[in-house]
Amino acid sequence: MANRFLVDADGIDEPEWLGNVEPFMNALAKELSFDGQEVSVLFCNDAVIQELNKNYRNIDSATDVLSFENGERFKDEDGVEWLLAGDIAISVDTLKKNAEYFGCGIDSELKRLLLHGYLHLNGYDHGEEHIEKGKAPECEMLRLQEDILLKLKGEKII
Repeated sequence: MANRFLVDADGIDEPEWLGNVEPFMNALAKELSFDGQEVSVLFCNDAVIQELNKNYRNIDSATDVLSFENGERFKDEDGVEWLLAGDIAISVDTLKKNAEYFGCGIDSELKRLLLHGYLHLNGYDHGEEHIEKGKAPECEMLRLQEDILLKLKGEKII
């Protein structure tokens, strides 16, 4: 089977690299052995993600990535059953700030945020721990995230 990734932008000019997100997500799915999933990915600005964060998490501030796990199953017009994994929202504004903070390229940070959101959609959680500059992660989710990013280092989005 395969996976479906629906990629869109809101509140920003559509980035020229938007079409490169789906192939990267497919590479992630293959690496993680996730199959038969539908995921939507939204790229937005800080204002849009702040509104989402406020409405769904009662946190009135922008953030880098939000994941909204769904978990429902549905059959398409061909009778194929899919898992509606959920939605990922990424603020391009905060993406750029993160890349500067971590001293990495925007492409590397974008891949980290996509993977981070995708892991959350599939039941992974990191509790209160977050990736910190110069510190190795301790929890399973963040260690897995960093391991997969190393394996997919050659993949490019931007």
